[in-house]
Amino acid sequence: MSKKSGYLLGILLTIIIGTVLYWFFCCQYCIDSIENNQNDVSVMPEVTIKPITLNDPDGNFNVEIEDNFSFKFSDYHFIEPISPELNQGLDQIATYFKENPDKSLDIKGFYKSVEINNSAFPTIGLARANVIKNLMASKGVDFKNMNTFGVLDNDLKRENDTINAGINFDISAFEERNSDQEEVLNALVQNIKANPLILHFNTAQTTIDLTKEQRQKVADMVSYVDKVDGASIIVTGHTDNEGARETNISVGQERADFAKNYLIDNGISSSKISSTSLGPDQPIADNTTEEGRAQNRRVVITIN
Repeated sequence: MSKKSGYLLGILLTIIIGTVLYWFFCCQYCIDSIENNQNDVSVMPEVTIKPITLNDPDGNFNVEIEDNFSFKFSDYHFIEPISPELNQGLDQIATYFKENPDKSLDIKGFYKSVEINNSAFPTIGLARANVIKNLMASKGVDFKNMNTFGVLDNDLKRENDTINAGINFDISAFEERNSDQEEVLNALVQNIKANPLILHFNTAQTTIDLTKEQRQKVADMVSYVDKVDGASIIVTGHTDNEGARETNISVGQERADFAKNYLIDNGISSSKISSTSLGPDQPIADNTTEEGRAQNRRVVITIN
């Protein structure tokens, strides 16, 4: 063998040995790493969804929707869009109640005690139920055939700042109002008219924060207008007497519309709310003092 051939053979053997060693040490390590990664892959837990189940013990209706409404933590607006399966199930429920006016749909909105209630209702669970009530009304279910409830459930799952399984339904018998219930409703409306919800507005105010008592007034008004034909919520804006009357009428209307939109945002049907302005025409305090003018800058919410 020539010196040159021996040199080339040495280079070839070096390449072969290097390749074998590389495969043994490196590729085997890669295979082990892949297998270990496959075994150690962290699987994200599935979002816990409690199905919506609804059956009529006195009828032949039974539906189970493998989905539910989700809400952001401390929020009463359901996360959109809802799934086609959920929407289809709601259509089935709506059809059943349109065909069976002797039945009532009980809507339960769940909430956790640690959630902050920024709604117009006594609990954020009740606000969630009212938003869903409005959705079902848009599908043709009569308001009189729906009841709403806020249900405290601290076992609700909170995942990624989201409350899942926030709603459930029940079916109950629709009850025509008897004389005792009529008396209760009449007492309710008289009390609201005598003590309406009054909101005082500061300049450039952009939010409404109700007290516990004010939230209960909203709930009472909604209960009344839902059950009584032709009843509606009346929102009236008032101002002090500074400036031109035409301008104050416009400012009063802006305040009334702001309050109306707040109620609509809380799941109250826009068809059940009207807004108007009286501007400076009905003062309740002395406009010659700042304290009096502040009292006159208000929105009055009542029922007809």
